[in-house]
Amino acid sequence: MRIGFSGHQDLPEQAATLLQQRLQELFTETNALVGVCALAEGGDQLFARTVLECDGRLEVVVPSQGYETTFEGKSRLEFQRLLKLATKARTLEFTSPTEAAYMAAGKYIAEHCDVLVAAWDGKSARGLGGTADVVKYAEQTGIKVIVIWPEGVER
Repeated sequence: MRIGFSGHQDLPEQAATLLQQRLQELFTETNALVGVCALAEGGDQLFARTVLECDGRLEVVVPSQGYETTFEGKSRLEFQRLLKLATKARTLEFTSPTEAAYMAAGKYIAEHCDVLVAAWDGKSARGLGGTADVVKYAEQTGIKVIVIWPEGVER
């Protein structure tokens, strides 16, 4: 089963804890797990770590050239580490990190999965290619979406 991911970068602790718990449950009941994400800071990196911890294969969609420059400190090191552990990585044809590149990566993820998991607070995206946009695209194209977010938690 191919599971894609889109989620907020700034996950509150309650949201991160719930996300990891639900992902572990989902991955435990899934055979031949392949996780697909863009390795963004926050939810994506948590998703990728959990896929690998559950003996799944990780496929990464890098939105653009220079994407790595959008990370700082520990999140950049984690991006590099997880990218090396991926069984497949594809860099999209954008020359720099832009909202259009992020939206294209979100669409690619949605189009290459059986189910899209979203760590989403239900609010509008803060920019093109945000989680709300990816969820909307997946739903419009008939892809099953599983939203994981603790009730009453704000970002």
